[in-house]
Amino acid sequence: MNSMEKIKQFINDRNWGQYHNEKDLALSITLEASELLELFQWKTAEEGRKDTERLKEELADVIIYSYQMADKLGFDVDEIIAEKLVKNAEKYPIEKVLAENAKNQE
Repeated sequence: MNSMEKIKQFINDRNWGQYHNEKDLALSITLEASELLELFQWKTAEEGRKDTERLKEELADVIIYSYQMADKLGFDVDEIIAEKLVKNAEKYPIEKVLAENAKNQE
Protein backbone atom coordinates (compact mmCIF):
# COMPACT_ATOMS: atom_id res chain seq x y z
CA MET A 1 0.00 0.00 0.00
CA ASN A 2 1.51 3.37 -1.02
CA SER A 3 1.39 6.54 1.06
CA MET A 4 -1.69 7.98 -0.64
CA GLU A 5 -3.62 4.75 -0.15
CA LYS A 6 -2.67 4.74 3.55
CA ILE A 7 -3.78 8.36 3.93
CA LYS A 8 -7.09 7.65 2.18
CA GLN A 9 -7.75 4.59 4.34
CA PHE A 10 -7.00 6.56 7.52
CA ILE A 11 -9.40 9.33 6.46
CA ASN A 12 -12.11 6.96 5.24
CA ASP A 13 -11.98 4.87 8.40
CA ARG A 14 -12.80 8.03 10.38
CA ASN A 15 -15.27 9.52 7.86
CA TRP A 16 -13.21 12.72 7.74
CA GLY A 17 -13.35 13.13 3.96
CA GLN A 18 -16.50 15.21 4.27
CA TYR A 19 -14.46 17.93 5.96
CA HIS A 20 -11.55 17.93 3.54
CA ASN A 21 -12.35 20.38 0.76
CA GLU A 22 -9.68 22.22 -1.21
CA LYS A 23 -9.97 25.43 0.81
CA ASP A 24 -9.68 23.71 4.16
CA LEU A 25 -6.80 21.55 2.95
CA ALA A 26 -4.95 24.66 1.74
CA LEU A 27 -5.54 26.27 5.14
CA SER A 28 -4.31 23.15 6.91
CA ILE A 29 -1.14 23.05 4.81
CA THR A 30 -0.42 26.64 5.79
CA LEU A 31 -1.14 26.05 9.47
CA GLU A 32 1.03 22.95 9.63
CA ALA A 33 3.82 24.73 7.71
CA SER A 34 3.62 27.49 10.34
CA GLU A 35 4.01 24.90 13.09
CA LEU A 36 7.06 23.57 11.28
CA LEU A 37 8.48 27.08 10.97
CA GLU A 38 7.84 27.75 14.63
CA LEU A 39 10.40 25.08 15.53
CA PHE A 40 13.06 27.36 14.02
CA GLN A 41 11.77 30.68 15.35
CA TRP A 42 14.47 32.66 17.16
CA LYS A 43 16.97 29.83 16.66
CA THR A 44 19.78 29.03 14.31
CA ALA A 45 19.12 26.33 11.73
CA GLU A 46 21.28 23.98 13.80
CA GLU A 47 19.28 24.66 16.98
CA GLY A 48 16.01 24.19 15.10
CA ARG A 49 17.06 20.75 13.86
CA LYS A 50 17.53 19.39 17.38
CA ASP A 51 13.90 18.38 18.00
CA THR A 52 13.85 15.75 15.27
CA GLU A 53 10.67 14.07 16.50
CA ARG A 54 8.64 17.30 16.26
CA LEU A 55 10.27 18.13 12.91
CA LYS A 56 9.25 14.75 11.51
CA GLU A 57 5.71 15.14 12.83
CA GLU A 58 5.16 18.66 11.47
CA LEU A 59 6.77 17.86 8.13
CA ALA A 60 4.60 14.74 7.86
CA ASP A 61 1.48 16.84 8.53
CA VAL A 62 2.42 19.24 5.71
CA ILE A 63 3.05 16.35 3.34
CA ILE A 64 -0.14 14.48 4.30
CA TYR A 65 -2.34 17.52 3.72
CA SER A 66 -0.49 18.25 0.46
CA TYR A 67 -1.04 14.68 -0.75
CA GLN A 68 -4.72 14.95 0.20
CA MET A 69 -5.11 18.20 -1.74
CA ALA A 70 -3.40 16.76 -4.80
CA ASP A 71 -5.68 13.73 -4.64
CA LYS A 72 -8.80 15.88 -4.16
CA LEU A 73 -7.82 17.87 -7.28
CA GLY A 74 -7.07 14.70 -9.26
CA PHE A 75 -3.34 15.43 -9.51
CA ASP A 76 -0.68 12.73 -9.53
CA VAL A 77 1.97 13.86 -7.04
CA ASP A 78 4.90 12.34 -8.93
CA GLU A 79 3.67 13.87 -12.17
CA ILE A 80 3.20 17.40 -10.86
CA ILE A 81 6.61 17.31 -9.17
CA ALA A 82 8.25 16.15 -12.40
CA GLU A 83 6.48 18.92 -14.34
CA LYS A 84 7.58 21.56 -11.82
CA LEU A 85 11.19 20.36 -11.91
CA VAL A 86 11.19 20.76 -15.71
CA LYS A 87 9.89 24.33 -15.35
CA ASN A 88 12.45 25.09 -12.63
CA ALA A 89 15.26 23.71 -14.81
CA GLU A 90 14.20 26.05 -17.62
CA LYS A 91 13.91 29.01 -15.24
CA TYR A 92 17.18 28.27 -13.45
CA PRO A 93 19.63 26.69 -15.93
CA ILE A 94 22.66 25.13 -14.25
CA GLU A 95 25.20 27.30 -16.07
CA LYS A 96 23.43 30.52 -15.09
CA VAL A 97 22.96 29.51 -11.47
CA LEU A 98 26.56 28.35 -11.05
CA ALA A 99 27.84 31.56 -12.65
CA GLU A 100 25.70 33.64 -10.27
CA ASN A 101 26.88 31.59 -7.27
CA ALA A 102 30.53 32.12 -8.27
CA LYS A 103 29.91 35.84 -8.73
CA ASN A 104 28.27 36.11 -5.28
CA GLN A 105 31.22 34.36 -3.63
CA GLU A 106 33.75 36.89 -4.94
